[in-house]
Parts: sequence; C-alpha cells; structure tokens
Amino acid sequence: MDTLVELSNVLIWLVRAGVGARIAYCFVKATHNEEIEVYKRRMRNTLIFYILAESVWQLKDIAIYYFG
Repeated sequence: MDTLVELSNVLIWLVRAGVGARIAYCFVKATHNEEIEVYKRRMRNTLIFYILAESVWQLKDIAIYYFG
C-alpha cells in the first residue's frame, strides 16, 4: 500500500509541475505572439484540468481514509 501512496504522490507532483510549466509556456508565447486568444484559452483549459485532477486526488484520499 505504501508503494501506491508514493506513486500517487509522485504522479500528482508531476501533474502540478506540468501545469505550471504549461501555463508559463503559454504566458510567454502569449506575450510574444499575436494569437493571444488561443493561448488564453489554452491556459484556461490547463487550469480546468488542474482543478479536476486535484479534485480526483482529494476524492481518492477521502475514499482511502473512509474505507481504509
């Protein structure tokens, strides 16, 4: 069980790092490009993904606490 917990912690940190990198990339591209609306939409979609990913992890933690 400890291996699964460690694996899930690594995975959520990878998601967080990926979201941060994606938002930084979109922000830089939006400042130097004329297609700012495209990058705003991509940043918004990335934030929505992050919120959903964190919600799933919180539900997983609640389920493990409740049933474990």
